[in-house]
Amino acid sequence: MRGIGPLLLALWLSPSATGGQDRPAAADFPVFANVAETLGVTLENVAGGVPKDYIVQSLGNGAAFLDHDEDGDVDLLIVNGSTMEDYSGGGHPMAALYENDGERFRDVTADAGIDARGWGVGVCAADYDNDGRTDVYLTAYGANVLYRNDAGSAFTDVTGTAGVGDPRWSTNCAFGDYDRDGHVDLYVANYVEFDPETIPRRGEIERCRYMGAPVFCGPLDLPGARDTLYRNNGDGTFTDVTAEAGVGDGLLYGLGTVFGDFDNDGWPDIYVANDAVPNFLFRNNRDGTFLETGLISGTAMNEEGAVQSGMGVGIGDYDGDGDFDIFVTNFARDTNTLYRNEGNLSFRDVTPLSGMGAVSRRYLGWGTGFADLDNDGRLDVFVANGHVYPEVDGADIGQTYAQRKEVYRNLGGGRFEEQALQPGDDLAAPQPARGAAFGDYDNDGDIDVVAVNIDAPPNLYRNDGGHGNNWIAFRLEGVESNRDAIGARVEVDAGGATQVREVRSGGSYLSHNDMRIHFGLGAARQVDAVRIRWPSGGSEALTTLGVNRFVTVREGRGVVETGP
Repeated sequence: MRGIGPLLLALWLSPSATGGQDRPAAADFPVFANVAETLGVTLENVAGGVPKDYIVQSLGNGAAFLDHDEDGDVDLLIVNGSTMEDYSGGGHPMAALYENDGERFRDVTADAGIDARGWGVGVCAADYDNDGRTDVYLTAYGANVLYRNDAGSAFTDVTGTAGVGDPRWSTNCAFGDYDRDGHVDLYVANYVEFDPETIPRRGEIERCRYMGAPVFCGPLDLPGARDTLYRNNGDGTFTDVTAEAGVGDGLLYGLGTVFGDFDNDGWPDIYVANDAVPNFLFRNNRDGTFLETGLISGTAMNEEGAVQSGMGVGIGDYDGDGDFDIFVTNFARDTNTLYRNEGNLSFRDVTPLSGMGAVSRRYLGWGTGFADLDNDGRLDVFVANGHVYPEVDGADIGQTYAQRKEVYRNLGGGRFEEQALQPGDDLAAPQPARGAAFGDYDNDGDIDVVAVNIDAPPNLYRNDGGHGNNWIAFRLEGVESNRDAIGARVEVDAGGATQVREVRSGGSYLSHNDMRIHFGLGAARQVDAVRIRWPSGGSEALTTLGVNRFVTVREGRGVVETGP
């Protein structure tokens, strides 16, 4: 714990100071009800089954909140894996698409043409061809798939034409306009070179053990796979520019990735969480190339200089200073990591000081995100947990395969308190969770969460309480910028405070969030000012907006639609 004195160390280790697992949560924080089965979200995830003999069976899948039919109700896509036996015969359906009719979700996968089979892994979404409809990219163990949205309800597989069918084991993906030409580009993280014909099965070699139990081998026993950056050519095709752009350095183990403007220069950078090796932060040089700055920025390892096992990534300005901070989930018996952005692309690991360290050591984190869950104007943090080794259930080591979620309430002043053990809160129920996505599926003004469980049905957590405070949400439409305005920066002044958000595609772990920009406003009864910096470089200002509504802003034209 370099640089931390004995008193601060004691505070970090104290459950009462950190929101420890047995501390009762604040009564005014919302609880979350799992309504997946009730609302018709019933996909039984397939991810290799149990036992887990190979690492490909362990990483699970992601999900996406997206409005595929542009009706104002956020729909839900859940990615699905396969088994070793079935994959050799073509695999399982790679995804299920659930259409939101305002009351329930209806499985429209077949009608929508989402028919690829294989071993699905992750998902990201964006209007890559700027036609006003949200397209979908699925990553996979095997060839990835790009679905073009042709009519709001029908998708066409255009992978071959677009040139983005990476055949390796891909994990997270994210769209972002790194060259600001008005067309979103695509970053794909890849994990390991996996061949079951040459990789030892669980129990076949002595060194593949965890806490004495034989487990599957990897990742360090396996060769890593280089990531890929695809430049959007603007004509429906993409070009692999990984080498010339200077990204994807090293044959490492990429899991989480996201575009974000970390130095506030108007150009999107790229962050990659790597498993068991240092993380990457690629600074955008504004000339089509990037410089890897993970080590010098302080985001490659934790404050002790130790390499961690980066899984999921959340980006947000949790301390309200106008810079985007980074939260990374990690392996059990280690902490998740909160990197505070100090400006000038310099970060500090503030995990112990924030109160987010001690609790997380008991769990293995995956999907995550910053979201204002109680609409008080401060970004909270959600973490989906679950172990990779089913064998831990038979060992007396204080860990389980199924694990509860963590929710950290932002108390202000850089401090968080863990909240997920409130009475009646379904987040406390242990699940073997992986991906998580965030969005307001019921349009009631608070952020809901979907979590994908490995070899089990998903959880759809309805937020019951965040709408007690006021809020506002923005849907941005680019004109000179890319249609989704991915990369736009939005600042809101309300109640004497300024908040900042950014439009992003992808993130969390293998997942994609609702791209509407949501602000909790606390008791503020109006928004005093809004400043938008568009990806094209242009800016726009709005004044005096009402609260508790969705607002659509079109680049250069201001507010074009509002709703309750």
